[in-house]
Amino acid sequence: MKQLLLTLKLDIAESLRARWFLIYVLVFGGIVALLFSFGLTESRVLGFWGLSRLLVTYIQLTMAILPIFVLITTVRSVAGDREAGVFEYLLSLPISIGAWFWGKIIGRYIVIFAPVFLAMLGAAAWGTWQEIEVPWAIFGYYTALLAAMALCFLGLGMFISSVAHSTDTAQGAAFMLWLVLLLALDLILLGVMIQGHVDPETIVTIALANPLQVFRTAALAMFDPQLVVLGPSAYVIFDLFGEWGFKLYALAYPTLLGILGALAGYFSLRRGDLL
Repeated sequence: MKQLLLTLKLDIAESLRARWFLIYVLVFGGIVALLFSFGLTESRVLGFWGLSRLLVTYIQLTMAILPIFVLITTVRSVAGDREAGVFEYLLSLPISIGAWFWGKIIGRYIVIFAPVFLAMLGAAAWGTWQEIEVPWAIFGYYTALLAAMALCFLGLGMFISSVAHSTDTAQGAAFMLWLVLLLALDLILLGVMIQGHVDPETIVTIALANPLQVFRTAALAMFDPQLVVLGPSAYVIFDLFGEWGFKLYALAYPTLLGILGALAGYFSLRRGDLL
């Protein structure tokens, strides 16, 4: 445990000194500031107004930014240390591979999630000070969604970083993964359904294996509980899960995917050649 905590502190300190972290903080803090400056809290859409309207827009923007940011910065972790020869020194120190690996994951998760959460918390604090009603139920669920999504792509990023032998390969694989998941939101699945005459239930089931699609649909469910914007697909989703069942699935599935990805990366690193 002591070794894990030392690795965690070292990774956090290293991340705080990195330029990417400064950009990361400015991006998410800037989004909230811009949404307030554009007067988004004063608009009303489908009954959502005030801070709830801002949170709906913030979560949609985060869906596009958070995954690629997490993947690109995380995949350099293990692969970069391998290229820099860190493992040669690591093997000579009294620290286990498990403590080093999980310490880096926990430290990186704190660094990744903290700016996103603090930006939302800052919006809630500002709204309270301006006497704007804070929708704490939406705030809590969106926070849990972001936590699950950050863990999902952190785990996938650590897996890619563990199996890749260079940072260039790791970054290329991370970008391709993000691109495939992004295209699978609508374009690819829609084309398959039209050309192959695939059963809609099958298409929806496949779509819900995409963590980005799950995240997007769960965010829409808070904005539109009946998922009217999804058309007939909403009936399939509610038949499979139910309203609350899908909300729980949207939290559990990305979390499980991230944990499995991290475990796969750990065992690959432990059994493979560190040098």
